Amino acid sequence: MKIKFLCTYWGSENLTAKQFLDSVIQNGYEGVEINFPEEDSFIEEFLSELKIIRETKNTDFIFIAQQVLPNKAETVEEYCVRLQQRLEFLTKLKPNFINSHTGKDFFEFSENCKIIELTEQIARESGIPIWHEIHRGRFSFHLKTLHKYLDIFPKMKLIADFSHFCVVSESNLEDQKELLERVLPNIKHIHARVGLEQSPQVNNPFAPEWENYLNRYMNWWKRIIEIKSNQNAEYISITPEFGPFPYMPQEPFTLKPLSNQWEVNLEMKNYLQQNL
Repeated sequence: MKIKFLCTYWGSENLTAKQFLDSVIQNGYEGVEINFPEEDSFIEEFLSELKIIRETKNTDFIFIAQQVLPNKAETVEEYCVRLQQRLEFLTKLKPNFINSHTGKDFFEFSENCKIIELTEQIARESGIPIWHEIHRGRFSFHLKTLHKYLDIFPKMKLIADFSHFCVVSESNLEDQKELLERVLPNIKHIHARVGLEQSPQVNNPFAPEWENYLNRYMNWWKRIIEIKSNQNAEYISITPEFGPFPYMPQEPFTLKPLSNQWEVNLEMKNYLQQNL
């Protein structure tokens, strides 16, 4: 089974679409994961450059579109309208799949189920798979309660960002191994970021003080890859996803990031290529 490494657009918002995609190719990534800015010209340039890449450099270049709605005080019905509009817009861009930040952690279980049903309907009608990211603030924020949704939607596909489980439970899931194991067969994509009990991101995963944390996450990712291989998957995709501030800690007063986000993600890609 092949492992494909993708580059996050998060943190590169200062670049044009062409500049970003040129850097992605130059650094050996095989795809991108992007939450589009509200700029038609950027999206047009992105799609144009994506077409060139697929025609001249990598016919299998992966494009993941992210659906991340800004927070807003609203009813469930109003949220569903916004979600449907965004997802239908993204399906028209023809990504390989959509990474959806779905629902809200304070919506009722039945309300989040209704929202998941909506995404399933859009996926069926468009032919574009919609996968749900494990994330704080969404229906998927908590490991144990996620099981209730899997009971209703056993084939639901998830994106593994386990740092959120750790922050929510204020633990490294040492006492939740069986609960985590049940979720792993539903994982389709990995966000390779290392977090800790109090934060979704360490300052640099390759600093010696974080070695135990890096090893723990590596074991989780290896287990996912083992399961996907046993499922005869053609490939699994991984996005090294260390983010900028506020995920990246800063020095006080100077506001200087404690690590270079782009370089950390690139080092993570190289590390995983050598160790997975």
